Amino acid sequence: MHDYFVYIVECSDHSFYTGITNNLERRISEHNSGLLKGFTSKRLPVKLVYSERLLDINQAIKFEKQIKGWSRKKKQALIDGDFKLLIKLSNNKK
Repeated sequence: MHDYFVYIVECSDHSFYTGITNNLERRISEHNSGLLKGFTSKRLPVKLVYSERLLDINQAIKFEKQIKGWSRKKKQALIDGDFKLLIKLSNNKK
């Protein structure tokens, strides 16, 4: 059984990137080395601001997709651990 991590990094331009990996340290290193071409490679360096460990790859993929659909405010509430605000934003659909 593997561990999977859904993670959010903050890029140098203060944008967020959400991803999934089975090796968090390696993935952050890959982002910062520029090995991963795409969104983050143009916004280096990145800083890990949130991660959640999951044991089921399907749950991890579902959670990653869910976060990617969220507003910046909802992502920031998750990062801050402000679950009251996260619930409020979810109920308001904003």
